[in-house]
Amino acid sequence: MATMVDVAAHAGVSVATVSHVLNDTRPVLPHTRQAVLDAIDALGYTPNTLARSLVTARTRSIGLAVSAISNPYFTEILQGVEAGALEHGYGLLLADPHDDPRHERKVVQLLHERRVDGLIVAPSADPDALLRYLGQHNVPTVFLDRLVEAPADHPFRFDFRFDQVCAENAEPMARLVGHLAERGHRRIGLVAGLPGLSTTNERISGYRHGLAGAGLPYDERLVAHGDSEATAGERATDALLSLAAPPTALVTGNNAMTIGALRALRERGLSVPDDLALCCFDDFAWADLFAPRLTAISQPSKEIGAQAVRLLLERLASPDHPARTVRLPCAFVHRTSCGCAEPPGTSGASPADPSQKSPAKGSLS
Repeated sequence: MATMVDVAAHAGVSVATVSHVLNDTRPVLPHTRQAVLDAIDALGYTPNTLARSLVTARTRSIGLAVSAISNPYFTEILQGVEAGALEHGYGLLLADPHDDPRHERKVVQLLHERRVDGLIVAPSADPDALLRYLGQHNVPTVFLDRLVEAPADHPFRFDFRFDQVCAENAEPMARLVGHLAERGHRRIGLVAGLPGLSTTNERISGYRHGLAGAGLPYDERLVAHGDSEATAGERATDALLSLAAPPTALVTGNNAMTIGALRALRERGLSVPDDLALCCFDDFAWADLFAPRLTAISQPSKEIGAQAVRLLLERLASPDHPARTVRLPCAFVHRTSCGCAEPPGTSGASPADPSQKSPAKGSLS
């Protein structure tokens, strides 16, 4: 097995120079760096990651803690994180907190004990224990998808230097509601996500804003929480349909709850959009395979993951940099579940590409 000494001899440089190339600990002339890389390739040299971490105090690994990994939205975020990490030479350790604050605290500690250089976390609805641990141990962390506010009276005083990245939530939701109102609907129901999550709060705010923009009153009876998952989404939809004056249109707060809503409609023998118009927050790969095809908000999930990696690496390079929150635009994917006719000569926008905009009224930002 080739060693650093072999690489140095093959490249005609010192062992220290090989170390600097591998660890980025000192600038190396481009032609010298290339000679070292060529020697590594020719000899099939594999660096000793453990030994290197002892020298640099870095493991070149990132811990990712996200719940509902089976959800296509988080799967695409994972793909974005993994691609961004590999691009910069980092490995990835993955854990599922199951949206349980106690389990969240435990898995984050386990990742930290594995000496990851930093963490990317989609926090739960009650992240107090998480914040306490991260603050105590000064762990470089980026929150994604769900935002966390700096605690005003946290028991542990720490500088809130957590970067955050998420999609826009309020304006896209308002767009869905406004579109249904333009279709003539006056009773628009909402299947909202898990209470306490910033995504849930912002989408409810957008729902209310959309109603107000259409001159419609807010009726709390038309909002039911589906807890961001399919089974609860089915129950929430069934509760809305059981009202004395049920909604004529429905907006679902994420893709899992959309599946639950469709199940509830099927159980009642109702069709979309003839009996009930439907729009959903979150596009997914098979949304345009339904009949009718689902009108949806498409989030830039892979870019959210990639941006989280960029923020984390910048935080590692500049620990004292002010905290940043990055919001990415969504796209309105106009299909037919809202009751609109199929646009002539189109098969709909790609659910994976938020640059595809609705033919009506342009895009969201």
